[in-house]
Amino acid sequence: MIIFVTLSTLVSQLLVKNGVSVIGVRDPDLKGGRWLVAALLSPSIIGAIAIQGVGFLVWVVVVSRMKLGVAFAISGAFFYLFIALSSWMIYGEKLSAMQWTGLAMISSGVLMMIVDSR
Repeated sequence: MIIFVTLSTLVSQLLVKNGVSVIGVRDPDLKGGRWLVAALLSPSIIGAIAIQGVGFLVWVVVVSRMKLGVAFAISGAFFYLFIALSSWMIYGEKLSAMQWTGLAMISSGVLMMIVDSR
């Protein structure tokens, strides 16, 4: 279930990025309230909100069954890695060596939390 929540968060963030990118290309001068309305009416952002809603419901079940700190750390570590890889593959975004090192350190810390919680 933690992986489901993580992937739903990942997909929703990628949809948000897509939605605001489309708005930026379609109308680069859009600002303020008009930009917000366009964002809220974007099919990508509406989809992201729906996916996050389902993910939230599953998250409620997850935290009812395990320690919040451990569940959040596991989800967060996977999310950081998956979002970095996905944004690189889909949007061509790149991370520096220092940023990849930070992700590795976070993942190592999560591994320690998982091992220690058994």
